[in-house]
Amino acid sequence: MAYDPGTLEAALSAAVGSDLALIAELRRAFLESAERQADLLARARCDANWTMAALRLKGLCASFGVNNVMKLADEALESAPGDPVILRKIAQALAAIATSDS
Repeated sequence: MAYDPGTLEAALSAAVGSDLALIAELRRAFLESAERQADLLARARCDANWTMAALRLKGLCASFGVNNVMKLADEALESAPGDPVILRKIAQALAAIATSDS
């Protein structure tokens, strides 16, 4: 599942216009929040914590139009807590966002 860097950037531009500094700050805030939820997902040992982290990640990604990670969060909701395959997919998707040029 490839990351489309245009979706996050388009959502941020629609929200704040052409203020590049604010776009960069919001992008960082998005990534920090998404990585925090991915970390909580990785540390979840029960269904409730796993579900809560996946739902928060999904909601965050829906707010910013990051559909590929939103779909992965859906996949996590269907997986067992600690599923290494989905955790790896989410980590890779977030790393692609972090390393993409804005």
